Amino acid sequence: MTDYTMTTNAKPQKRSTPFADLVFSIIIPSIILLKLSSPDSLGATPALLLALAFPISWGLYSLLVNKSFNFIALLGLVSVGLTGGIGLLKLDPQWLAIKEATIPALIGIAVLILAQTKYSLLNWLVFNPTIMNVEKIKARLAETGQGKHFESRLLIATYYLAGTFMLSAVLNYVLAKWLVTSPAGSEAFNQELAKMTMMSYPVIAIPSTLAMIGIIYFLWKSIHTSTGLEFEEIMAGNHNEKRK
Repeated sequence: MTDYTMTTNAKPQKRSTPFADLVFSIIIPSIILLKLSSPDSLGATPALLLALAFPISWGLYSLLVNKSFNFIALLGLVSVGLTGGIGLLKLDPQWLAIKEATIPALIGIAVLILAQTKYSLLNWLVFNPTIMNVEKIKARLAETGQGKHFESRLLIATYYLAGTFMLSAVLNYVLAKWLVTSPAGSEAFNQELAKMTMMSYPVIAIPSTLAMIGIIYFLWKSIHTSTGLEFEEIMAGNHNEKRK
């Protein structure tokens, strides 16, 4: 059981901006695959290698800047590496669909496995000092004796989070099977891969983001019910501004 009498001194980590993630992981690689894969330009294999270099370099840079182990970032690097391997080894495109579904499915499974440990992914993503005033919330839970009730609500939110990753796995698989049908290593494969990468943002990222917003709202309502704290008391930004 979590000790809600304890406070946290965790320091907020530096995090890359969503715009930078979008540019280096989606926009630039997609443009390279679409425009430079023809024999008259770089060719299919060099274009694929160049396109993969951007998300890999950006992922490594983000890990070095954060100076901490980032499970999701690491899986992202593995995912990009596997995509490159499928293209370079000219494997059947079905392996791309399997890979696209496997990565979010593994994250969903990890969410469930780590749900009741101090390494809970929900704590890392949402219930952390960069987003919420964790110190004050824990202190109020200790005062009200609502620790067990809040833990049960936190566990429900964790199940919701795992569900969003499983949904993403299904959408990833369907999108890859639908769009990528050409032989790996060909110009057509690169172009289809670029289209899949670009479409993954509205088809997968937006629904996942909306689901995450719903989880944050559920968690906020749970905190409010358990502690009586208002929104401005719960969120870290307002707390940090008052301490300046």
